Amino acid sequence: MDKNYILTQEVAEKKLQRMAYEIVENNFGEKDFILAGVRESGSVIARNIQRLLKEIQPLPTELISISLNKQKPTSVTLSQPVSVNDKVVIIIDDVANSGKTLLYALKPFLEFHPKKIQTLVLVERRHNAFPVKPDYVGLSIATTLQEHIYVDVEGEIVKGAWLE
Repeated sequence: MDKNYILTQEVAEKKLQRMAYEIVENNFGEKDFILAGVRESGSVIARNIQRLLKEIQPLPTELISISLNKQKPTSVTLSQPVSVNDKVVIIIDDVANSGKTLLYALKPFLEFHPKKIQTLVLVERRHNAFPVKPDYVGLSIATTLQEHIYVDVEGEIVKGAWLE
């Protein structure tokens, strides 16, 4: 079965680069960033955003991963203990569907006092059921509830995204 690509590798890279510029623009003067990628694809996207931010403007960024079961997110864990007080936290995932994953990914940061919490997704599906809307979106697409979007990553490369 052929994959119905909605983002190629080249276009995905351009979207990531644009979002990195938006982060710099929207956080002018900020000093400390924590990029928190939701495993697995979200972590790859976070590493790419970190690389692009360094190319644009050498901002101090710390990279962590968030682990949770996307269907039943009862337990949310971070890859390492981190203090987020007075820092900008950007939670990064591959696809936003209902907002549920992004909402639960906020949980570990609510024990602290971050300066800002922002969210970034490569693809947004517009089926919000939870009050979380991504701040940075690579591609926003209307889909049916039966369709699914997959983001293909290989190593540190975002190969693209397809609709099924």
